[in-house]
Amino acid sequence: MRLRLKEILKQRNLEQKDLAVASGLSARAISDLCNNKGNRYNKDTLERIILVLDIKDANELFDLNNQSSD
Repeated sequence: MRLRLKEILKQRNLEQKDLAVASGLSARAISDLCNNKGNRYNKDTLERIILVLDIKDANELFDLNNQSSD
């Protein structure tokens, strides 16, 4: 499973720092999520991102078919 945050930000012409400011999350946390560092996602963090980006279906955030070797 891979988080699609980097692609979503690009599609919306947003930068990581924009999301960090709007969500109240650190720039480092957003960067780590965009680069798929780690294998667990904090529920509160994902809820903030979903709210800020006005994502209707949380599944949009994930690519379940990608077997990344990062």
